[in-house]
Amino acid sequence: MTKKVDIEPEWREVLGDYFETEEFQQLTDFVRQEYQTKTIYPKPQDIFKAFWLTPFSKVKVVILGQDPYHGDGQAHGLCFSVPTGVPLPPSLQNIYKEIEKDLGVKKDFSNGNLESWASQGVFLLNAILTVVAHNPTTHKDKGWEKFTDVIIKTISDQSEHVVFMLWGNYAKSKKVLIDSNKHLVLESPHPSPFSAHSGFFGSKHFSKCNEYLKSKGEKEIVW
Repeated sequence: MTKKVDIEPEWREVLGDYFETEEFQQLTDFVRQEYQTKTIYPKPQDIFKAFWLTPFSKVKVVILGQDPYHGDGQAHGLCFSVPTGVPLPPSLQNIYKEIEKDLGVKKDFSNGNLESWASQGVFLLNAILTVVAHNPTTHKDKGWEKFTDVIIKTISDQSEHVVFMLWGNYAKSKKVLIDSNKHLVLESPHPSPFSAHSGFFGSKHFSKCNEYLKSKGEKEIVW
């Protein structure tokens, strides 16, 4: 089974046992069938892009999203990110606004591609990795969440001093999988326009993250 999962080798190593489970086999059968019969985002080759850009040993920060963007041309395998040239969705605009205020830097609001974060060790993980076009959360409860729960717990168990950014109630529900004694867990409302003003703005997660990384002798993230 592991040979069929086109995923970065370090991740294949740490997740190999899970790839052998009946649970994961059922998920892959379902996803394969969906791609054959419907328009699914992201493109098949981008499902595990976050894993390729941030190998297991390089993970310094985890940002957890819920499921991929469902609009045409938006999803490309990294939570909150959009390909270069695609207009920024509202949540990402708010993330940029908070970075500007928190760090005093100027963000380019014409570029929502977060691959530069991923290459620095920011693992941009959606809890659900696929979606039917124009239908949010259509692949909820199909097996992705169990898979990504395993990933979060694996990072918590096998890594040290990772910053977990949990934005919104869904992401916060994953806190039980994380050992907060050896990692930094930052929680706030979601950056969506519906909730950003209730505590995401002013949360200073980006400066808190960098201060923590610096205190552990790690290189800070260029947000």
